[in-house]
Amino acid sequence: MKAHSLIVLAAAALAAGCNPSTAGAPAPKAPVPEVAVHTVAPRAVAISTELPGRTSAYQVAEVRPQVGGLIRQRLFTEGADVKAGAPLYQIDAASYQAAYNSAKAALAKARANLAAATPKVARYKELVAIEGVSRQDYDDAVAAAGQAQAEVEAATAALDAARINLDYTKVAAPISGRIGRSAVTQGALVTASQAAALATVQQLDPIYVDVTQSSTDLLRLKREIDSGSVQQGGQAKVSLILADGSRYAQQGTLQFADASVDPGTGNVVLRALFPNPKHDLLPGMFVRAVVESGVDAQAILVPQQGVTRNPKGEATALVLNKDNKVEQRVLVTGAAMGDQWQVKSGLAAGDRVIIDGLQKVKPGAAAVAAQGAPAAKAQQAQHAQGAATAAR
Repeated sequence: MKAHSLIVLAAAALAAGCNPSTAGAPAPKAPVPEVAVHTVAPRAVAISTELPGRTSAYQVAEVRPQVGGLIRQRLFTEGADVKAGAPLYQIDAASYQAAYNSAKAALAKARANLAAATPKVARYKELVAIEGVSRQDYDDAVAAAGQAQAEVEAATAALDAARINLDYTKVAAPISGRIGRSAVTQGALVTASQAAALATVQQLDPIYVDVTQSSTDLLRLKREIDSGSVQQGGQAKVSLILADGSRYAQQGTLQFADASVDPGTGNVVLRALFPNPKHDLLPGMFVRAVVESGVDAQAILVPQQGVTRNPKGEATALVLNKDNKVEQRVLVTGAAMGDQWQVKSGLAAGDRVIIDGLQKVKPGAAAVAAQGAPAAKAQQAQHAQGAATAAR
């Protein structure tokens, strides 16, 4: 019985091996991979460039004495804000007061002499007509009156000079701003127009930010503006990123670009002006300025995960063409805008850039856009919009 069962099983196995429906069946085809794509749609985007820079005071004035003497008193608090004309130091004024009093007395004497000489001229003029005095006496009287007038004018000028020197004994702030530490103390001897400053006053509101940009980038932007691909309207806006990574609340404006290029670095200095009401920015701070250069009306933005680099270092992207075949494109990229790259060339409107599933495909292979691609596209558009808003 056992032998009979074994014979039946062997015959069944042999029949199965000779079944034509299974012996020559082809292997099942691998499914076409699905990938997420971003459809290129040109749109207007604000073009901005992030540049390194440093802050500098709007105005700087070094305080120096214009007369010599001993410092009797310091009249300000170091690090405080001062107004233009506010007294900062008091220099010993005793000798200048005496000089002023002497000049005042000399003027009074000169005026008295003029008061005596003027009527004499009038009297001699009548007498010379009737030959009561000689012509020489009349001429001498006129000369004496003229000399007395000149002495009055000289004494007046001397008094003005003495008054100016006396006023200079009170050293005043040349501009409004924040004053630093004092370089001298009470009792120090200072001289007129000395080389060393007594203190420095800096105007901090508004404040300058000087940034550097390569002359190559500046020329490229100028060509884009001239060609019309980038539209520039009005004064360029500038925002700041501080050293700790935070964004400065106030927005500035670009004032000018330097007229020369630094031969050592090939950079051009750009100067921006920022409001600084709370004095958050201090001279010498390192910042990064985001300069809004203009608007690219037909900008192409691609998510960064869809852009890779080939062995030559060139930016590349995989594109799903209309035949659902994968193509590799070499791109020329511009600035990074949030999580997207600006693409200067290599892509056109309607191109479908693969942004997810890159590991599943290669150039020339077939692929199909995943059903979730529209949602991914919408999400990328939102990211791009947020990046553009942040750049502004």
